[in-house]
Amino acid sequence: MLYRMSAARAAFRAASASNSSAVARSALCSNVFKAQLTSAARPSARFAAGSSKLALAAHKPVTTALVRYSSNKSQPIVPEDEDVDMMAGVKNDVKVIKETFTLDEVPKEALYFGLAGVIPYVATSLNTCYLAWEINSQALGGSGFLLSSETASLLLHLTEPIQVGYGAVILSFLGAIHWGLEWAGYGGKHGFRRYATGCIAPAIAWPTLLFPVEHALITQFLAFTFLYYNDARAASRGLAPHWYGMYRFVLTFIVGASIVATLVGRERISQSGTAEHTLTEKIQALLFLRKKEIEEAKLRAEEEKNADLE
Repeated sequence: MLYRMSAARAAFRAASASNSSAVARSALCSNVFKAQLTSAARPSARFAAGSSKLALAAHKPVTTALVRYSSNKSQPIVPEDEDVDMMAGVKNDVKVIKETFTLDEVPKEALYFGLAGVIPYVATSLNTCYLAWEINSQALGGSGFLLSSETASLLLHLTEPIQVGYGAVILSFLGAIHWGLEWAGYGGKHGFRRYATGCIAPAIAWPTLLFPVEHALITQFLAFTFLYYNDARAASRGLAPHWYGMYRFVLTFIVGASIVATLVGRERISQSGTAEHTLTEKIQALLFLRKKEIEEAKLRAEEEKNADLE
């Protein structure tokens, strides 16, 4: 019993001694470490904040490491010698435009026939611009480059109905595509609405054959634009192939540019050129010819009647 009590007392004394020594060592280390930090902070006041961080690191190293990591993470170091590519945005836009206009998803047959279909429009537009330049040169300089003013005017009057008539044919063809989509059941059956959409194009196109050239071209330009908008909406709603919208945009852009070039070329024709007859003048001429034919028929009838009486 006495041995057990003495052993317990000895263990208690040893534990208290070890605790006191640990406390002493901790206090000594703390004093020494604080003294070193204080002595290091004395030369300059700039390191006051640094000393507080070191003291925090001595007591809570994990927390300090996290704080330092977050501060370094929020402020990335950018190399000073790194050159910023100012053309990166432009290059990206050019790449997007190039990928858009490649028309890789369009069937090759449709693409080739579509591009071939705009050749007459481009050819008549360039021919109109050239002939207008010849007529203008004749009026201003007294002589044309290759053609006389009369020859250029004759060729111009032959080119006008070709361009306007071909535009009416193409507009009617674009309307007929919707009939084909309805017959094929592409995007489901829509009946009257899609058939009516196909009929709008020829209803607008063919009356332009009676208009003056400038009015006919402007009307056809608006019709091409409206049909493109309608076709793009149909493609986005699944009523036409998904590539049809961009396909129509490219072809409509070429046709629209040709029409604008034709209008600009005709505008540059000198005022001394032959003025074009308006729709009213054409109708009046037709009515005058009709009236003249009726009068001649009456005269012939009277002559025949008089001849029978004799």
